[in-house]
Amino acid sequence: MTGLLIVDDEAESRQAIRLIIEESQYNYLSVYEAASAERGLFLLKQNQPNIVILDLSLPDLDGIKLGKKMMEMNPKVSIIVATYLKMFETVQMAINAGFSKYFLKPLTDTELLTALDGLLLPGLMMETNYLGTPPSPSKPVEMDLGNPIQSVIRYIHNHFYEPITLNEVADWVYLSASHFSRLFKAEMGVTFIEYLTKYRVEQSKRLIKMTSLPIEVIANNTGFANAGYFATTFKRLEGKTPTEYRSLFSNLMNN
Repeated sequence: MTGLLIVDDEAESRQAIRLIIEESQYNYLSVYEAASAERGLFLLKQNQPNIVILDLSLPDLDGIKLGKKMMEMNPKVSIIVATYLKMFETVQMAINAGFSKYFLKPLTDTELLTALDGLLLPGLMMETNYLGTPPSPSKPVEMDLGNPIQSVIRYIHNHFYEPITLNEVADWVYLSASHFSRLFKAEMGVTFIEYLTKYRVEQSKRLIKMTSLPIEVIANNTGFANAGYFATTFKRLEGKTPTEYRSLFSNLMNN
């Protein structure tokens, strides 16, 4: 029988999640509760649940490490994060670890049931398998003078969330701004700014779909100067606003 494990040291949070499940179409799930990482690992081994809802702030072990350990013990388990932590680095670590969803507390009925739809309904694949693994934003980038444009591409992929200007990257690869611009357009088929903007929007789409972070936070954490500019740029490239995009994804998951 399909099971679900809640690992959270807050009894009220565990009770709220259990109540949502009991009053939904997923009331057939066997629900197990743990207030610590140690207890969570024991219940995972004993009951082999398909899904774990995990808080990252546990008293005895970092939640990211616990989630990874659970996936090592049971590669088929899906991890849903429900936490108060909304730091960009934490979100990226959760995504890189292969967790299925990242929600900010309190977890709402819609968020939880939509996540369960994606993991349990026939024909739907886990979102992390679709999204793939994003690059680590903290990874250093080595510059190859023989391949300046590819060096810059790697730099963008690892530092997209930071301010990046054409003049700065041109200086980095020892080229004039005008010569760098011509080389970039010739090799990539788009301008430097077009490539950078498109890549930032693609990274924002990951966070919009996988997390419940506010749009303003996502804009800030993907390199956009402000939420207004982010929304305008996103709509120009995707045909809808970030909020509309998030709603569309949720609607598709519920159909």
